[in-house]
Amino acid sequence: MSISVFLVDDHEVVRRGLQRLLDIETDIEVIGEAASAAQATARIPALRPDVVILDVRLPDGAGVEVCRNIRGSVTPPPACLILTSYSDDEALFGAIMAGASGYLLKQISGLDVVSAVRTIAAGGSLLDPSVIATVLNRLRRGNEHEDPRYASLTVQERHILELIADGMTNRQIAGELYLAEKTIKNYVSRVLQKLGFERRTEAAVYATRRRNEPEYR
Repeated sequence: MSISVFLVDDHEVVRRGLQRLLDIETDIEVIGEAASAAQATARIPALRPDVVILDVRLPDGAGVEVCRNIRGSVTPPPACLILTSYSDDEALFGAIMAGASGYLLKQISGLDVVSAVRTIAAGGSLLDPSVIATVLNRLRRGNEHEDPRYASLTVQERHILELIADGMTNRQIAGELYLAEKTIKNYVSRVLQKLGFERRTEAAVYATRRRNEPEYR
């Protein structure tokens, strides 16, 4: 039986490239695609693919959140492969916690992508055991020291908080994440509300202090 794959990436060129790459293989079939988190969440349950390849950053959310949602709502849950252009420790942490089977950079070769699909479809993992151990240690420390306000933030909200701490404006963050400026404004409002702040400068100071706390390094 062939391995069914669903593609989630907001760039059509990337989706087309992956589809051509995978459809050449006799044991792999691309059965669907989506350009946003909403489309993916709506289409995947009906198709029930074996593997879902997800971009980390989508126009209306994060790939790791889609991974978490579909693995919790689809039976049997698909194996999720996070494929991204960015090396992001926070996204890697989120991917592992969401149950992803692999996290790869888009700079890898096409043969490596094909191999990755086969590996996770067979129940394997592409996550280095040392990386998983680091995440588990961080989780244990988090249970002991984590600020409940920070714990309430989603992966995307935490990423935006870090960009706020870097001094980026809403427009700059929108460009960085390929989202609408209005969407970023809504995200920032939710971050401030969850943290109990009225001004983004307070959030920036808070995030900077977190970076300097030994337990979060």
